[in-house]
Formats: sequence, C-alpha cells, structure tokens
Amino acid sequence: MSDAIKHECGIAMIRLLKPLGYYREKYGTSFRGLDLLYLMMEKQHNRGQEGAGIACVKLGARPGEEYLFRERALGTGAIGEVFDGVHRAMEEYRASLLAERGGTPEDGELPFAGEIYLGHLRYSTTGRSGISYTHPFLRRNNWRSRNLCVAGNFNLTNVDEILADIVARGQHPRHNADTFIILEQLGYLLDAEVQRLYDRFRPEGLRGEALNRRIEEHLDIEGVIRRASAGWDGGFVIVGATGSGESFVFRDRWGIRPAHYYADGEIVAVASERAVLQTVLNVETEAVKELPAGGALVVTRAGKVRLSQIAEPVGPTPCSFERIYFSRGTDRDIYRERKELGRLLAGPILEEVEGDFDRTVFSFIPNTAEVAYYGMTEGLNALLDRRKAERIAALERPDRERVAEILAHRVRTEKLAVKDIKLRTFIAEGSTRNDLAAHVYDITYGTVVPGEDAIVVIDDSIVRGTTLRRSIVKILGRLSPRRIVVVSSSPQVRYPDCYGIDMARMGEFIAFAAAVELLRESGREEVPREVYLKCRRQAEEPRVRPVNYVKEIYAPFSDREISERIARMITPEGCGCPVSVVYQSLENLHRACPNHGGDWYFSGDYPTPGGVRLVCRAYMNWYEGNPLKR
Repeated sequence: MSDAIKHECGIAMIRLLKPLGYYREKYGTSFRGLDLLYLMMEKQHNRGQEGAGIACVKLGARPGEEYLFRERALGTGAIGEVFDGVHRAMEEYRASLLAERGGTPEDGELPFAGEIYLGHLRYSTTGRSGISYTHPFLRRNNWRSRNLCVAGNFNLTNVDEILADIVARGQHPRHNADTFIILEQLGYLLDAEVQRLYDRFRPEGLRGEALNRRIEEHLDIEGVIRRASAGWDGGFVIVGATGSGESFVFRDRWGIRPAHYYADGEIVAVASERAVLQTVLNVETEAVKELPAGGALVVTRAGKVRLSQIAEPVGPTPCSFERIYFSRGTDRDIYRERKELGRLLAGPILEEVEGDFDRTVFSFIPNTAEVAYYGMTEGLNALLDRRKAERIAALERPDRERVAEILAHRVRTEKLAVKDIKLRTFIAEGSTRNDLAAHVYDITYGTVVPGEDAIVVIDDSIVRGTTLRRSIVKILGRLSPRRIVVVSSSPQVRYPDCYGIDMARMGEFIAFAAAVELLRESGREEVPREVYLKCRRQAEEPRVRPVNYVKEIYAPFSDREISERIARMITPEGCGCPVSVVYQSLENLHRACPNHGGDWYFSGDYPTPGGVRLVCRAYMNWYEGNPLKR
C-alpha cells in the first residue's frame, strides 16, 4: 500500500498441556512455551507496531510464590525488549537464589516458567498510548481464581453505554477505554462466579485449598464470557487467563477480527493469523482451525480443551481488508485471493490501455501489491493467449513465420518503482519537505520508450493518495510515458473502520474528497449540509436503528466518475502525461474473497449498529471542522 495504514493489533496464546519436564526431555528446553510465543509474536510483527507485552501463568506455584508474571515495552523494537526483560528476570532470580542458599533453582521455579502464555502486539486506534495502555492487562486479587489477565485485538463502538451499565452496578472503573471496560466486566463476572461456587461448596465443609480446588474445577468461564460480551458492539478477539489456570480465547459474533488455533496432545496455540501457526509449529494448513464467529476456546486448569458457541453468529462478516492488506500473504488462501484480485482486473486494465499490449509496461507498487501483480500478469497473459489463438485461427494459410510472429508478442513486465529509503523529511520545511518526499520511491531507468509506452502500476489499495501524488506518479513521470494508469486491487475506500484499524477520519479518504469536489463542481453544495443535519438528528435519537446517511455523498456519481476525479487529484503539477485510475469492483472483491464479506470500507454496509453510528459521527466531525476527533 503506497499510503500505509497503521496496523491493527495481533494476539498469541500458548497453553502447554504437559509438565515442563516433558518439553525438556523432548525438545531440550523447559521453555518451549516461551520460545514458541516469541516466534509467534515475531511472525506477526506485520501487525501491532506501537508496543508489545506478554503474560505468564505458573500452575505449580506454592502459596507465597508469584504465579502471574507480565512484561511490556513500547516501540517497534518492543518484542525484543520484552523477551530481554524476561531473560533478565530469570538471571536475576538465579543470582539471588545462589546468593541466598548457595544453589541454583530448577527451571520450573524461575519467573515466566509456566504453562500459560499470552502475547500481544499493539497499535492504538483511539489516540491513547503509553505503557499503561499496553496489553496484557491484569486484575489482581488474593484469591488465585479471581486474578484475570486479558489481551486482545478489538475496538468496541458502544463503550459509553457499557460504562454506564458498569457504573449502575456500583463499580468505578479507573479508565473509560474499552480495554479497561472489558477487563472490569469480565473481572466483575468472574468474581461473581467464584462467589457463587464459594457459596455452593462452603456448606459442604470444604475449607482452604480443598475449597479452592473445587471452585477452580467448576468455574464456568464460558458463562462469564457470554454474560460479559452480550452487550458488546464491535469487532474483537480476546485471549485471557485466570490466576488459577483457566485460559481462553473468544471472538465477536460477527467474526470481524480474525483468530486461528491449533491443538494436539502437547499444546494449544492461538494466533491472529493461520500461517503463523503453520510456520512456528510446522503443521499443515488443515491442522489449523479458524475460531468460529461467536465461538470460544477454553482450556481448563486440568488441560481439558473445549470449543463452545458463546454467542449466536450474526451474518458473519469477516474483515476483507485482512485479505487485501493486513494479514501475511504467506497464508495459502490469502495468497490465492490476492492473486485472484489481480487477475480479475486484467480485463478492465486492458480496456483502459485500449488493448495495446505492445506499447504498455506493467508493474507494481512495492511491496505489498506484489502478489496481486502476479495475478494481474497471469490474467493479462491469458487474454493475450486468447488473442494469439484468434489471430492464428484467422490465418488463411498459416506458415511458420507468421505463427512465430504472433507467438512472439509478450506481456511486458518490469519492476519500475523501487521503494528506496525512509527519508527523514522532518528535517525540511514547506515545499522542500514535499520535494524530499518525492524520492521515497525510485524508478528503473531504460525500461520505457519515452512518448510511446504506457505505464500500468498496481497497488493493493488507494486510501489517501498522498504518496501517489507526491512520490510515485511524480517520479514515474520522469520516464516520459505516453500515459500512466494506476490500478487498485481493492475497491474505492470510502468509509472509515471502527473495529480495530486506524481508519476513522472521513477527510483522509481520497474517494471522499473526490465525491465532495464533484458535488461542488456539479452545483450540489447543499448535499454535505443535508447529510450533516440527518446525522445530527439521528445522533439525538440513540434508540433508533441508525442509517448510514454518508452514502448520500457518493450516491449522485458512478464509480467511474469518482475514479476520474481521483485521477485528477493524484496527478502532480507539471506531469507531462494523462493519468487514470482503475479500481476493483465490489462484485469482484466478493468473487475473490468469498468467505470474507466485511466490505464496509467500500460499501458503507457496517455489520453492527455501532459501526453505523460511528461513521455518521466521523462525518459530523469532518463537517464541523474537527477532523482529529473519532
């Protein structure tokens, strides 16, 4: 993606099902879980870029010993810092024990040597950052079963309503961020569940550790999750663990955010992405399962694994942007889908260059559009082969020379754009800054015949168009092509996300800016105000099922009209050739990604009422001149 979108969060969970000695004997280390967690987090570094954290629960700790550990850090190097901190804590414990009793501890005595591990990669989507907002989150208590640790990839759209409900029950949360709200709701219900079991088993004469064991054996974690999440609106995948050793992962009923798991007799592992589990655990694609929408995977303290349906799925609409951009392209299905997105564009592209294979050079904008580029070239080759076959069939007296001449035609592919360096443009001011930004990309010289060849470059999506205008189109123009065609393997990004991706401001979208300009140019200046008034009236009636009135901004125009206006907007001043834009159709997006219908970025069809309310709120903020508000 030329205009990078900040990544969403990633989650990881490991539950070891055997004693630590088993892993030392088989794998040569007692820290098998910790090693796997590290790899799973590094393999998901394409996700959260702001911070990282891990937590560990030790099942065999004796009273007076710590059993719940956590380490967190900020920045793009946070994963390394976190695990450096873990190993430092181990070495300090070894040194202190040696000084105290003259011996070295067993591996199982060390900090972070446990059976349950949670990992999190964070990118904030609410503007709140810092170590206090970095997952995992802890809720402490002297009762082991009342301790709670959670981390997740989520964004709730109805936090205010949930907060009001919590306050009405007499609680006083320390923060109103959705992470704290989730922790408090789960924690409150976990307390109630422990108290229920205490009241049930205490009359039987159970006391002390025997009572604790009975409570821990009967904890209804699924019930806690079901009651807590019943009123949540948004996309979420949350992993968690109790201090007594129950671990879990659960997913929103719309299936918006991704979650996959693997389980065998040794381990249960959970990650945001399937390919991560395949690579780290060296297992086949079919061995990794997707957690169903509204589903929960629970592992008890005793190691019993249960898959439960905690909420009825509601027209599952998994996020399509996961397939286009966010998830790693090494996943088998994602790779195929991205290729198909490119292949489906071959026809519209060829139409845009008037069928001229011989005088068109095809390329891609590095690096995330490369797979779509492969699909595009396969589609173009198929079209060219069909043309060759038709020409050969039309020959009255085919001979070797004429057939060879037809077969010699090729799809001309080159690597035109090169992502060169991350320039430190902050050292410059004004127009100089823009001049420097133009050199983020470089070009391969000598690949285009000046004045004769057209250039086609495919991107996976066009969000803001800023980099296209300031850098890519500008520098491609130096090759003096007769025209430049920019292709997007996704449809026009028209609406913000509100389920965990940092795409929440209307004014950032070039498609929105193009539609507003078209309204102005066509004498429809009243439309933005009319849409604003409808959104405002709706906001004053929260009980009414919301309508996405922002769609009316786009309604007067065809996709092609908006694409043509976008092309004008990304054409830099002084560009010596025409520029056009070809977008993927919504219909072909669904053909390429049939199991991921979450297309609200493009269609405005949000799967939850909270999503509709937030898009209208984002529009109101834009209209009122508050673009930084959510």
